[in-house]
Amino acid sequence: MSEASYHEMWERLNLDLSAHDALLEVLGKFYGDIFMSQQGRLQGMEYLDFVLSEVHGLRIKELRDAQAEGRKVVGTFCVFVPEELTLAADAVHVGLCSGADAGTELAEKMVPRNTCALIKSFIGFKMAKLCPYTESCDLIVGETTCDGKKKAYEAFAEVAPMYVMEVPQQKRAADRALFKAEVLRYKDEMERLTGRTITAESLARSIRIVNDRRRVLQRLNALRAADPAPISGRDALLVNQVAFYDDPVRFTQSINALCDQMEQRIAAGEGVAPAHAPRLLLAGCPMAVPNWKLPYVVESSGAVIVGEESCIGTRNTRDLVDESGQSLDEMIEAIVDRYMRIDCACFTPNAERMDNVAALAKAQNADGVIQYSLLFCQPYEHEAIKVGKRLDAEQIPSLAIATDYSMEDVEQLKTRVEAFVEMLK
Repeated sequence: MSEASYHEMWERLNLDLSAHDALLEVLGKFYGDIFMSQQGRLQGMEYLDFVLSEVHGLRIKELRDAQAEGRKVVGTFCVFVPEELTLAADAVHVGLCSGADAGTELAEKMVPRNTCALIKSFIGFKMAKLCPYTESCDLIVGETTCDGKKKAYEAFAEVAPMYVMEVPQQKRAADRALFKAEVLRYKDEMERLTGRTITAESLARSIRIVNDRRRVLQRLNALRAADPAPISGRDALLVNQVAFYDDPVRFTQSINALCDQMEQRIAAGEGVAPAHAPRLLLAGCPMAVPNWKLPYVVESSGAVIVGEESCIGTRNTRDLVDESGQSLDEMIEAIVDRYMRIDCACFTPNAERMDNVAALAKAQNADGVIQYSLLFCQPYEHEAIKVGKRLDAEQIPSLAIATDYSMEDVEQLKTRVEAFVEMLK
């Protein structure tokens, strides 16, 4: 499509065109500085560069074309929303904009100022008319993973079509029963929205599609254990971020090709950083597009990021849905089991997350862990203390950082990260 056609499409979506053009210009420069300036990038990253260059263009056209064919578009913010059921109802499942300061002043008319940046971002994008994904959605699905989101969704429901799933806070039998009821309620909502009945055949197919995407991301993550690292942390994060926006089948094919290139690079003893460069694991809050600040600071300090313990990372890909179920009931049970293994900081107690952080650091041959929290994210800031103690016991150095989306603290972050990296050396 031409630029004029894109503008016509954005205008029909009621975007603020001048503000949206300014946003894309800033993000384009930001992307160039952070990603295109890297040395030794894999050729397969050209696909991701193209996806990001068209993330508000060609991908939005695909969503609009799907709607013209009678399909529905469902937007989400969280990995607890079972994509398998969305796809089984022949709807499109996409992540929504929530990774940049946008419309902050407008958002703070609906939520308190001391709300985390991610929540203010998704409200701000909507209020400032900047996110074509939000405007393309037939339904937006929230979840009760934190008090901030729960209350924010009440306000968001005034300006967007909202549906909220209850996520339990513990993992007892009663909590599993509650979540199963929510999964069944979501199934009913997808059938109501789309007018399609979810069958055993359609659900089995969607389970395989989503599992295949998880498998390729598991493959990519395993390859990052090599030294020297075959891909930068910035590019690996970009892969994980694009997974929430792109068509899942196309994405899986493209990332398998990227992994083939990574295997060739490993066999040749090549990497994006010198052998024995300090290797770091990021752990904690998700990093939505275009939240690339901390990875850029880390890898500009002489280290390489070799894993992400987050919702945009292994928390989203570590576990598969059991594919052996034959009946619809068996598949629903498998979906419930898989999603109840997610180790979000919303759960109490959450000892499994301590185990998973330590195990991932060892599996990726990480020299240290940076714990990342968004300011005012109480669950992950609380758990940073417990994770830090566990890592100390495992003799794995760690650094806890709390920040937001602004660039005001970049120099302070740089000083702290450089000192940590120097200590690891």
